[in-house]
Amino acid sequence: MIPLYNAIFHVISFTADMVFKDLRPEKVWYYFEEICKIPRLSKDEGKIRQFLLDFARDNKLESKTDRAGNVLITKPADPGYEDRKSVVLQSHMDMVGEKDSGVMHDWKNDPVKPYIEGDWVKAKDTTLGADDGIGIAVQLALLTDKNIKTGILECLFTVDEESGMTGAIDLEENFFKSKILINLDSEDEGELFIGCAGGMDTVIDMSFELQQLGDPCPGLRLSITGLQGGHSGDEIHKGHANSVKLMNGLLILLNKQFNIRISDFKAGNLRNAIPREAFAEIAYKEDMLDAIISGSNEYFRAMKAKYSVTEPDMRMNVEKIKPVSSVMNQDAQTHLLESVNKCPHGVIAWSEDMKDLVETSTNLASVEFKGNLIRIVTSQRSSVESAKLDIAGRIKQVFAGNNTVVKHSDGYPGWKPDTDSVILKITRQSYISLFGKEPVVRAIHAGLECGLFLKKYPDMDMISFGPTIKGAHTPQERLNIESTKKFWDLLVDVINKIPVN
Repeated sequence: MIPLYNAIFHVISFTADMVFKDLRPEKVWYYFEEICKIPRLSKDEGKIRQFLLDFARDNKLESKTDRAGNVLITKPADPGYEDRKSVVLQSHMDMVGEKDSGVMHDWKNDPVKPYIEGDWVKAKDTTLGADDGIGIAVQLALLTDKNIKTGILECLFTVDEESGMTGAIDLEENFFKSKILINLDSEDEGELFIGCAGGMDTVIDMSFELQQLGDPCPGLRLSITGLQGGHSGDEIHKGHANSVKLMNGLLILLNKQFNIRISDFKAGNLRNAIPREAFAEIAYKEDMLDAIISGSNEYFRAMKAKYSVTEPDMRMNVEKIKPVSSVMNQDAQTHLLESVNKCPHGVIAWSEDMKDLVETSTNLASVEFKGNLIRIVTSQRSSVESAKLDIAGRIKQVFAGNNTVVKHSDGYPGWKPDTDSVILKITRQSYISLFGKEPVVRAIHAGLECGLFLKKYPDMDMISFGPTIKGAHTPQERLNIESTKKFWDLLVDVINKIPVN
């Protein structure tokens, strides 16, 4: 592989066509732009892993991988700093790959195309991957900055955070040595995170008979698009519409009034994203077309009014397609529509210990037909383990019966806040001295890998912070430029204040 960067003793240089050449801190934006060129979806991190290993080799830094595919790069202590406690900085290699329907993007080969719009960095038609590419970029900048003196600095890059946290789950014992960990995967500048929710998935497989129609019936394709979507942890409380729920409501209406039959239903994509789009194909009686269109439009107007604030760009379309020759059998169709209608989605409970923190939630993430099988994916989060298991159990009950198999994932643990944390005190004081105001100290409803690290390293002292990222896990993802500079300044100041052993 041809290196995309200079060695540690050389100064990096932007080319004239690079997007971020005028942004500071220079090294952070340089590396972030290089990272944007590298496809790196979950479970397909080979290219970014090789990039990191080549980076370590070319900069004469020690590196290693474990069986899970995680990478650790270690910078030795600078002269005079050998007595400082070592620190491990942690980010994840993978990103969520989301795009709007109709956009052509090969996630295995095509780069993300970033651009600047006002105070923000965005990507053309896709997710940006600042979650967690900006964390990686900051680590690489620290590793190659000769002006920043540190004790031993370990940089951990995990795999598969977005689709199951298997990198953290399968992390080798004693893979790193530090007892202080700074997670670089938070998305709200000015907020220091000292706890997170645990999570799990509940997946429903519903088999059905494919009924052949004697004579093909006219078909319609229904679509709901333009929803905001968002991260199923950070944004589950914001009142955004769920495309699975909206489409299911429309199908219930049309089934009740016109006895339509369903031949396909696809909505949502990722387990950790609120679904933004939904599509269904139905068979109907020819003389019902005008009434179906009228009923669909009436439903859409009602939903537009209901979500007028949170979903200003919601769109719905009804179009004729080729005749439909097969549909799902009637009993299965009834069970599907009733179960999805009853399936909970959104905030289940708010924390009694921390103001404005969601305690428990569930995300109805996707529905997809696969031959004569319907797969429905949901994900649950909670800072209370029993509450997480309870809501997962409720979902199992909702879908039980009628050739349905429900499976729960092993999940991952939460991270209980420690208000006496040493690294919290250091980071808080650094933030006050740099920016002249108190940071917000809180837990996050999203899942972080910190809970899994704590399970393997019970004495680990941890904190998480980052720049401001909005719209994560959607094509509207954007990274705030000013907050990235503050993120860098804070991290450097914290590293400078790490105490001696």
